[in-house]
Parts: sequence; structure tokens; C-alpha cells
Amino acid sequence: MFDHISIGVKDLARAQTFYDAALLPLGYERLSNFDGTIGYGAERPQFWVSEVEHPVPADRSSGLHFCFVAPSQEAVDAFYAAGIANGGEDNGKPGIRPDYSQFYYAAFVIDPDGYRLEAYFKTGE
Repeated sequence: MFDHISIGVKDLARAQTFYDAALLPLGYERLSNFDGTIGYGAERPQFWVSEVEHPVPADRSSGLHFCFVAPSQEAVDAFYAAGIANGGEDNGKPGIRPDYSQFYYAAFVIDPDGYRLEAYFKTGE
């Protein structure tokens, strides 16, 4: 459905450190870096992060979050660990989410700018 998503941050260097580390275990890397903007993806940039003057204020009760597909449970674990180690905040440790499905393995992190992120892997049925 979506071709790409863009978010704005106050400190691009801080965001780059976080996203370089957190997205790498999921198979996504920084593929673009120009004029205050960085782009991440597997084959082409699909998640864009730009330094902006007025980022959307963080609102944990807004329901807004971004979910990244992971290639394995281990990748979900590594996303979580790297996110926490690079300025992120715990929003749900890795594990099965029985409320979603017995096959839904996910972890949740809040990035340094307050964006709620998830990494998800569908385990074997």
C-alpha cells in the first residue's frame, strides 16, 4: 500500500545512530544520505528521516506507530537490543503477543524522538 514513509526529527545525527543500529538486524540499512535527510530500506529507501524545524510532537497515546517486518525472531531480539543500546526506550520486550496471535513475535521500542516502533516476525504455524 505505501511506497514510503517520512518522519521528521530534531537531531539527525542522533536519529542516524539509533536507526543505523536498530534497523540493521532487520535487513534494512541506510541507503541514502543527503541535505539533512537519510533513507533506509533493503533494496531502496522506503523509510525516510529528515531533520526538521518542527517535528510532530511525541504523543504515546496517539496510537501512531511504525511496524518493521523482521526476517526472524533473533532479528526482532537484535532490533530491540540495538534500539535500547542506542538511545531508545523499552515499550515492550521481545516475545509472542497472544492478544494478536499465537504466531506474532514482536518487540516495541520508542526512538529518541518519541516515535513508537515495532519489529514483527510471524512464527511457524
